[in-house]
Amino acid sequence: MKTLSQIYESFRFAWKALKSNVLRTILSLLGVTVGIFAIISVLTMVDSLEKNIKDSLDFLGTGVIYIEKWPFTADNNGEYRWWDFWQRPNASYNEYKFLQATLNNQNGIAIFAGKGNSTIKRDNNSIGQIRLTGGSQGYDVVFEVNIEKGRYFTSEEIESGRNVALIGYEVAQALFPNDEDPVGKTIKIKDLKYVVIGVIKKEGQSFMGTPSNDYNTVIPYQSFRRLYQTGTGQPFEITSRIGVKGHEADVGLVELENEVRGILRARRGLRPTEKDNFVLNRPEAIANVISGAFDVVGLAGWIIGGFSILVGGFGIANIMFVSVKERTAIIGLQKSLGAKNYFILFQFLFEAIFLSLIGGLAGLFLVYLITFIPMGSLVVTLTIKNIVLGLGVSSVIGLVSGIVPAALAARLDPVIAIRAT
Repeated sequence: MKTLSQIYESFRFAWKALKSNVLRTILSLLGVTVGIFAIISVLTMVDSLEKNIKDSLDFLGTGVIYIEKWPFTADNNGEYRWWDFWQRPNASYNEYKFLQATLNNQNGIAIFAGKGNSTIKRDNNSIGQIRLTGGSQGYDVVFEVNIEKGRYFTSEEIESGRNVALIGYEVAQALFPNDEDPVGKTIKIKDLKYVVIGVIKKEGQSFMGTPSNDYNTVIPYQSFRRLYQTGTGQPFEITSRIGVKGHEADVGLVELENEVRGILRARRGLRPTEKDNFVLNRPEAIANVISGAFDVVGLAGWIIGGFSILVGGFGIANIMFVSVKERTAIIGLQKSLGAKNYFILFQFLFEAIFLSLIGGLAGLFLVYLITFIPMGSLVVTLTIKNIVLGLGVSSVIGLVSGIVPAALAARLDPVIAIRAT
């Protein structure tokens, strides 16, 4: 209890010292404020941009491996060998059925294809620039299609390729104005009639403007194949892709990826010496590229803010040396009355940390104000991680800046200190 009482007294003395020199306190913490603001604002913007971009990639699904001919990113040498990729065959329906029957580590599998710039009609209403997607059984598992009204396709509708459709929110608004219920109504795609069986829940615009189900119309894959050629013979046909969702227990989808590669190589008759004529794409590859780019920006923020914090740290150290000199006689009196060295040490060390923390809090408050500035579809969020980081950096700066002045104060001889004027 005595130790806690002395620590409390140290806090009290430090707080009184800061209040008695308000102007000096403000000038001292400016450097820390600017430094923390520079670092945390950059990190907050980087984290927010990264999160918004990754959220924009949600249309690719999570925990999914895509079997296709074109890789998402360049190879390790930064080269994108398109002249090799374009000759590869598209994923086929037969391969999808074969993988569906043989894969053990999959939690959902689907083949799908898409055609942009489609026009959907209903009586005198129409909407263009719509993405038409053909999806097989399992498409709703791979992409987690959220139905707001109606239902998803039945297995019979998918296998037989019936003319039924799921429409996005904006498609429904354009074709069925005045809150008319689209379910059960007929629309036209390439002059063929399709019955609407469901409306996909509104998703809104993403930060990067990536594909959204709001402007999407989904039909059974076999029905899509009657509208567009999706074979494997010609390189410029509409590309079909196979998406395979893994189990959560398969960390990194290692088992699934190895199984898919082995089965598909055997299916396509590739010899051990031959390279894959397909690629196993993963959304994480794009996310890793994005993270790598933002790491550089984050490092720049640390460098810029580091200089400001360094200046602020020297300012706090200088003020603490002045404070020790001003209160030398008081220190001597305290020690003559029985104050321990650690009491004096804590008193000045807490003062330095308080000073730095106040500067850090001011910097964090300025960053918090930034989050209220409208930035279009970019949502800026000050995360708990960055708040803790800002306070942690502030505390360390205060500790480093105040340790030497505090140690000098603790070692003063009480008799010499009392005589000081």
